[in-house]
Amino acid sequence: MQKSLISQVQLGRQYAKEWPMRKELAPLFPEFRVIRATDLALQTMPILAIFTVFFQTSLLGMAYLPQSIAIALFFLTLPVQGLLWLGKRCETALTPALNSWYRDLYQKMVANGYQGDLCTRKPTYRELAKLLSDMFDKMDKAFTKENL
Repeated sequence: MQKSLISQVQLGRQYAKEWPMRKELAPLFPEFRVIRATDLALQTMPILAIFTVFFQTSLLGMAYLPQSIAIALFFLTLPVQGLLWLGKRCETALTPALNSWYRDLYQKMVANGYQGDLCTRKPTYRELAKLLSDMFDKMDKAFTKENL
């Protein structure tokens, strides 16, 4: 069942907040880079879209209004594309290799005193984000370095 565009974007925002923004995870997962780029685009693209319309119409005249609006709309859709990707990614099931790593990491955390729930069905990237967040928040640095 497909989700609406708005709910997919909201899911992407939630996932971006849940993902642990740690430099150790940057080479392993693209989420770090996508979240950073989306945050930057959310800050800069609306301003860039307004300046595009203003400068093109003031310098080239009102005849170029349709083109400047099209460019402004393109700039405004860039952060939405990142949020849509994040919304889809958080519901994607882990690959078999990541699934195995997820279960091994969970078992090691439980052996060190972690008291969280294991996902019984096929885990998604959202469950992985929650487990990684717990690992960084609740486990010591030696455990974190050893398991990444």
